[in-house]
Amino acid sequence: MLTKGETARRLHDITSHEGKSFIVDDVRFGLSYAGVRLDEHRMGLAALLLHELPPGCSVFSDAGKLAGARASSLLVNLIEGHNPLEKALGIATANAILHTTRIEDERDSLSIMKLTPEDRVAMVGLFTPMVPKIEATGAKLSIIERDASRIAVLDKKDADRILKECSVAIITATTLLNDTLEEVLNSLGNPRHISLLGPSTPLCPEIFQGTPVNHLGGAIVRDTKKVMQIISEGGGTRAMRPYLRFVNLLLSKIS
Repeated sequence: MLTKGETARRLHDITSHEGKSFIVDDVRFGLSYAGVRLDEHRMGLAALLLHELPPGCSVFSDAGKLAGARASSLLVNLIEGHNPLEKALGIATANAILHTTRIEDERDSLSIMKLTPEDRVAMVGLFTPMVPKIEATGAKLSIIERDASRIAVLDKKDADRILKECSVAIITATTLLNDTLEEVLNSLGNPRHISLLGPSTPLCPEIFQGTPVNHLGGAIVRDTKKVMQIISEGGGTRAMRPYLRFVNLLLSKIS
């Protein structure tokens, strides 16, 4: 069984040494994303779960001290962050450190899953653009979402049943922000394919060793200046898409 926050701790441990070598160039918090840039070519993203912030959490206490700090000091938020905003800062920093141009698999994530009408798909976190594509395959789709403003929230009993019975699990990487990833993975039965998707996804196979995750779908920033501008102006994934590369890492052989 995986323990709560274990994946974030692994991410911190793997990136913290290299993080001492980088100075943070810029940090932005928008309406949908946080962005951390270490230099002109190295930048990381993390989605913001504003609906999960505690009451009164309306400002970031370290504002004015982030740019110019060592990246390792921001990574501490991966293990000591008290809310999804602080966690997002840690994940965006880690993703900036992990930035790579060597991943070449830019296939649509769904094409890798090879869905059929026999599949039962558990989508943890609503990926709206994927819904009609999944339904077109004939697969049965069930959506588990925590934000009631987006879709009806299932009770825990129904959510656990869906996770137990699914053959394919599509999990948002924002589960790293609220420390629910391990709970989701522990609740799965024996699905043939488990994907962690979204621009927040750390493209780091090592932190998923010993877990059932076999597919990472993340994003690499191609134009750091433009993406920083979009974050500052309140934009989201759709606005950033032309300036990102969406890539896949397969962690084991996919049947």
